[in-house]
Amino acid sequence: MMDKTHPARPDRAARRRDPIRMYKDLLAARVPDALASRYAPPSPCISVCKIAPDTGLCYGCLRTLEEIGAWANSEDEDKHAVWIKIAQRLEASP
Repeated sequence: MMDKTHPARPDRAARRRDPIRMYKDLLAARVPDALASRYAPPSPCISVCKIAPDTGLCYGCLRTLEEIGAWANSEDEDKHAVWIKIAQRLEASP
């Protein structure tokens, strides 16, 4: 049975056609749980690790190099703030 609170994963054909869209869909599916976390939210990393030259954001997690580098030593509230930025970046992206 499909969980109505989480968006469905994109189908395989769609992933092959547009991997960047797939990365965003996977990340978007994780946003609600990360923002609802009472403690440290999980890392947004999906092991893509390539920075877009035009935006300075990772294609996989939509974080800046500064945000990625600071993650391990960040407080829980700072990690939540990064997830909020990721959600905003997802909404603003095509």
